[in-house]
Amino acid sequence: MTSSTSVSAKARLPKWASSFGVQIVAALALGLVLGLVAKSLGGDAKNPNGLTATLTTIGSSYVSLLQAAVVPLIFTAVVSSIANLRQVTNAARLAWNTLLWFAITSLVSVLIGIGLGVIFQPGAGTGQATPKEYTGKSGDWWAFLTGLFPKNFLGLGASSTVADGGAVTTSVSFNVLQILVIAIVVGIAALKVGKAAEPFLALNSSALAVIQKVLWWIIRIAPIGTVGLIGKAVATYGWDTIGSLGKFTVAIYVGLALVLFVVYPILARVHGLSVKQYFSGVWPAVQLAFVSRSSIGTLPLTQRVTERNLGVPRAYASFAVPLGATTKMDGCAAIYPAVAAIFVAQFFGINLDFSQYLLIVLVSVLGSAATAGTTGAVVMLTLTLSTLGLPLAGVGLLLAIDPILDMGRTAVNVAGQALVPAIVAKRQGILDLDLYNAPRTGTPFADDADGGTDGDGTDGTAVGTASAQDDGDAVDPRGKDLVNA
Repeated sequence: MTSSTSVSAKARLPKWASSFGVQIVAALALGLVLGLVAKSLGGDAKNPNGLTATLTTIGSSYVSLLQAAVVPLIFTAVVSSIANLRQVTNAARLAWNTLLWFAITSLVSVLIGIGLGVIFQPGAGTGQATPKEYTGKSGDWWAFLTGLFPKNFLGLGASSTVADGGAVTTSVSFNVLQILVIAIVVGIAALKVGKAAEPFLALNSSALAVIQKVLWWIIRIAPIGTVGLIGKAVATYGWDTIGSLGKFTVAIYVGLALVLFVVYPILARVHGLSVKQYFSGVWPAVQLAFVSRSSIGTLPLTQRVTERNLGVPRAYASFAVPLGATTKMDGCAAIYPAVAAIFVAQFFGINLDFSQYLLIVLVSVLGSAATAGTTGAVVMLTLTLSTLGLPLAGVGLLLAIDPILDMGRTAVNVAGQALVPAIVAKRQGILDLDLYNAPRTGTPFADDADGGTDGDGTDGTAVGTASAQDDGDAVDPRGKDLVNA
């Protein structure tokens, strides 16, 4: 028994090799090598070689998995968040103030993103030709606003194309903002109905838990998708593209650092909150967000630190934090789409005018929910490019490096999702300042007055799980090995 146990222990991979971050870096390196090999084998877009076709299929399949989770995730998460208002006193005022501060921080973030895109010029000088399908027609404000109104319950649309051989292919698409509108209306209606809506809300809550579990499985296979996406990008655009993607990555992380370490501390100080206490309180969730790349996956821990470390009342936090996990995306829906849109325009030699920059601001502030807390910002990027009339070919190019970008983006998202409820609670006079300012002694959560026990009787300073849907695997509130327990 001892011998077999010893052999089994030796056969396991070292902890660093099983780390999600290491897997992503390894996937990027492997994808780069395979992409260079695929390019050397020849072929073109119409007749790709076998390796290029394989990489393309792997990458597109992973993107499809992410997109498949968007519709049910947005609907159930938003309805659940609104339903939590049942437990909040003065709910209307708190809800309005929460959304207002979400918009304010998103506005500041998108302006930073536009500024960095103009200064860094990440896509300039690539020499790439403008895609033939690009019509030059830019988006407009009116089309964006009228597009918010759903034409059917699920905000679905369908289009058909006829191939050269006469075969008809029908594809189904969805409008994320329309789904958000529908979810908000349904959630408010459920609140108004009252007791009769309880079975529906219970079913919605169960569906959300199931969807979160499926989403976590998708997150775990991200390294495989990364190999396909980066490999396809290199095989299609060549080595020269990597340099521009490097500049783009630097611009994104500079923007994220400005928001996290400049904007958020300023907001905290303006409201009389200690910056040190804010960072020490929110850091466990930021660490998990950076590794897991999912606001939804980090949601339980974000809500916990918001309540236990930042002193936000549980009744309000149970509304604000889940809502923030689907709509509060300063990294994914503000900085990223702003820099990305400018990058794509520069990459294909397209000049943006002032009205298009204003449209970027509008889409980013109103379209934050398009990211839906999933890994990556596929839908938000597509929404921004299509609204501006820019070539959608840029989506596949940027997805190649999305895992690296998404780590920092998600960390900033989660930091903001905890800060805004603290600010609103402080402004409304309901923030527990004693708990906010409580000393942190290296444990993930501040001790309660009753000796450090949580409301359910567990030891609040040694909680072993951070996400209810992960069954205790892949989570550690102290931010250690957060994907492989």
